[in-house]
Amino acid sequence: MFDSIYTSVVTSTQFFIMAAAAIVTGFIYSWLMSFKIRSKKRFFIVVAIVPFVVAAVITFVNGNIGAGVAIGGAFSLIRFRSAQGSADEIAAILIAMGSGIAFGMGYIAYGVIILLCMAVIFLVLSVLPIFEHKGMSEERMLRITIPESLEYSGAFDDTFDHYLKSYENAGVKTTGMGSMFRLSFKIVMKDPTEEKAFIDELRTKNGNLEIAVLPYTEQQNQL
Repeated sequence: MFDSIYTSVVTSTQFFIMAAAAIVTGFIYSWLMSFKIRSKKRFFIVVAIVPFVVAAVITFVNGNIGAGVAIGGAFSLIRFRSAQGSADEIAAILIAMGSGIAFGMGYIAYGVIILLCMAVIFLVLSVLPIFEHKGMSEERMLRITIPESLEYSGAFDDTFDHYLKSYENAGVKTTGMGSMFRLSFKIVMKDPTEEKAFIDELRTKNGNLEIAVLPYTEQQNQL
């Protein structure tokens, strides 16, 4: 059951057995992952077919070093043509590729186990209350747009001291063709219910320009 179905020469029957197992299991895996990953329909269609695509490539390379190097170069080009995804999306694709390698070497049972077991593990870990830290969940990213005429050093300190438990300057950048600045802060509110009052007070100081309070992620810290 756990032996490779491939012989020294891959027959058409062996290939189609592998293809059927990879495609069916891939769609089940993608369907399970869709319950916890927020993404577009096209992403899950791609994830569903990735195991078969990788398996087909591995099957056709089959020890040919030159072909393997060429395929590796093609995959690297695809990477640079792709937009950066979330951690969940990257993990889903890596799992699908890992199973594709198993399928491509003829290990059907291992490929199925990798896909279905990792999907179940992902779903279980997603609902368990682990890796959740209250302090981190309270963090927000505050972005304030100000006119270039406003001296922003210390301009909002009194408002911050009144409404915020803590705040940290996350950077400054110019915007609007250099006519405005965008200030970024990592903040923790004293009372989340006072968020509107906090924003209203900031609006009186930044000329009623754009203000955003967003869930904090490390990617947002990159202005």
